[in-house]
Amino acid sequence: MSGAALGIEIVVVFFLALFLLHRYADFRKQQRMVLFGTLLAWYLCFLIVFILPLDISTTIYKQCKIDHEEHASVSTVTPLLSNQTAGNATTATPTKSVPKVCYKPWSYIPDGIMPVFWRVVYWTSQCLTWLLLPFMQSYARSGGFSITGKIKTALIENAIYYGTYLLIFGSLLIYVAVHPQWHLSWYELQTIGITAANTWGLFLLVLLLGYGLVEIPRSYWNASRRGHLLIKTYFKAAKLMTEKADAEENLEDVMEEVRKVQESIKYNHPLRKYIDTILRKCPVEYQEKMGRNMDDYEDFDDKQNTYPSEKNLVKLHKQVIYAVQRHNRTHVQWQILLQQAMHLEDVAKNETSSAHQFVHSFPSTEPTSWLSPYLYTPTVEWYWECLLRQWFYRLLAVVLSLFSVGVVWSECTFFSIHPVLSLFAVFIQLAERDYNYLYIEMACFITIFFLCTCVYSTVFRIRVFNYYYLASHHQTDAYSLQFSGMLFCRLTPPLCLNFLGLIHMDSAISHQLKEQTAYTSIMGSMRVLSFIANGFYIYYPMLILLLCIATYFSLGTRCLNLLGFQQFVGDNEMTSDLIDEGKELIRREKRKRQRTEDGENRRREWKERYGNTREDTARNRNRNEAAEMTETNYSDTVPIPNTNPNRQAKYSRTGRGTERDSIELLEDAEPLDFNAETVSDDPLEADSTRHVPGRYLSMSSSRSRIFDDV
Repeated sequence: MSGAALGIEIVVVFFLALFLLHRYADFRKQQRMVLFGTLLAWYLCFLIVFILPLDISTTIYKQCKIDHEEHASVSTVTPLLSNQTAGNATTATPTKSVPKVCYKPWSYIPDGIMPVFWRVVYWTSQCLTWLLLPFMQSYARSGGFSITGKIKTALIENAIYYGTYLLIFGSLLIYVAVHPQWHLSWYELQTIGITAANTWGLFLLVLLLGYGLVEIPRSYWNASRRGHLLIKTYFKAAKLMTEKADAEENLEDVMEEVRKVQESIKYNHPLRKYIDTILRKCPVEYQEKMGRNMDDYEDFDDKQNTYPSEKNLVKLHKQVIYAVQRHNRTHVQWQILLQQAMHLEDVAKNETSSAHQFVHSFPSTEPTSWLSPYLYTPTVEWYWECLLRQWFYRLLAVVLSLFSVGVVWSECTFFSIHPVLSLFAVFIQLAERDYNYLYIEMACFITIFFLCTCVYSTVFRIRVFNYYYLASHHQTDAYSLQFSGMLFCRLTPPLCLNFLGLIHMDSAISHQLKEQTAYTSIMGSMRVLSFIANGFYIYYPMLILLLCIATYFSLGTRCLNLLGFQQFVGDNEMTSDLIDEGKELIRREKRKRQRTEDGENRRREWKERYGNTREDTARNRNRNEAAEMTETNYSDTVPIPNTNPNRQAKYSRTGRGTERDSIELLEDAEPLDFNAETVSDDPLEADSTRHVPGRYLSMSSSRSRIFDDV
């Protein structure tokens, strides 16, 4: 099993990152470089979270081997015990201390693998977050029409960003070179850079973690209160409808600008290729509308026309990309929110059902697997939705609340080594005595996973106006995807260092001479900057307590509400108005869906009732036409014995008409279709007195011969 666990987790983490990226990004429309950069950033961060427990168990095993060697090298001491009786002395038999037995963990990673692995993962993630992803952000958001133009725009936008880094780093280098007492090596400079990056990440980590430790347990507790959840859904519906209307209005304005530009620039203009690129980014209905108003050719040398510059077209291209993406996102989110609101209303209605069968008002539009009808039956759905779900969420909220309390307590006391006050350090040290490596790895993984969930969920929830917004169902734009990758790469290393401090396995904080993990070995010694290792890294995490208190009382939400931002506050008049508005919007959409469903049912019933009749009538008509053709041929070849030719023709025609009338009396009556535009080509119908079905008698082609058979 040596190294097998590492290989398995590397593969599993890759598919986990790929699945998460597929949920938020659109593989068919996003640029390949954007997808690759975001996937690589998420993948490296998830690797750190999943592989760190293996590094901890391997380090504990190495520490055990070191202790074993120390015990083996220490010689036994033979104390001489003096006897109380004078002249008598007894020598105690030498006793040798029994060394501890070290058991190799099942996931042991050989020496030399983890340091190289961590260096590759860490430095790749740092290059992504500080160099490549900011450049790719500007490149993906640029409205340029060529690769060169996009690169130029990205370099200009990031000039200040990169220039700030170079200015700070250059100033530090000059200060170190001029200072006579400082002789820093490359290793120490590298450690200073890592410490600066981790300090910035820890500053942001505490803010996000303090919010997530309270909000995640509270969100599950509120999810168990279906009435509260339904009211909040109404509130979200009102807000989203406002945003949706704003997005549609913005799209209309941008499309109007595109229409004016494409009408002024005709097909033979040199800038026409840029217009075609912009039109391909527009929705299909707008493309068709603009295409109908285009002339085939017009001379662009007309002095009366004013043409936009290439710079203006680049700006318009950028506006089109943003407006279309925002419009599509709000439309999809509106459909999802409608489905959630209708489902919650169905749950409220089915709670009082005595049949214990869950009944939906409207069929679900989401695809289901082929096992759902057999496993997730209406009875199972009723018990889960109406009975079990709320208790499961309440139990989960209590467990998560206990985890949050443990994290807050440990963050405020992890610097205390004697006695050990950090709860996570106590659990790991108890398991270390018995060398229960499986328990150590599971405890470390669950703790790190909970911390990452609190931090990453906040990253997915926060929204900086419309510039950064992670939306599910493939509706996240390239800028937000790459920004999330940057945040993950900046937050994950300090989060893991903070966890190692919680379990007292970081010597820079615990000040213990113990074997260090391979992860901390690449970070260098924090003692180079003692004021950060002994000050900021110890006391700054205590602010989590204040942030948790502020989040519990929703101070941030109330402040935003006072500033005019629409926030869900229970005791607020604006919130009540938005709830009523959202409820009315949901009712309107339900009535619209009900009318659509009723219309489809009526069309289906009409087709089932009259569809077979029309098919039988058409089949009989074809059979009659074939019989008439046979009769006509027989009349032409077999003469009727009569000397009067006129009379013969008369009776032969009348006989055919009589036979046809007798056949048609046996047919089913065909409903009149007054929209018919063609008549039968059968000459017998032209001679008969019956008008053609589907046309008024006044419009029949046989009106001038109406009395021929009398």
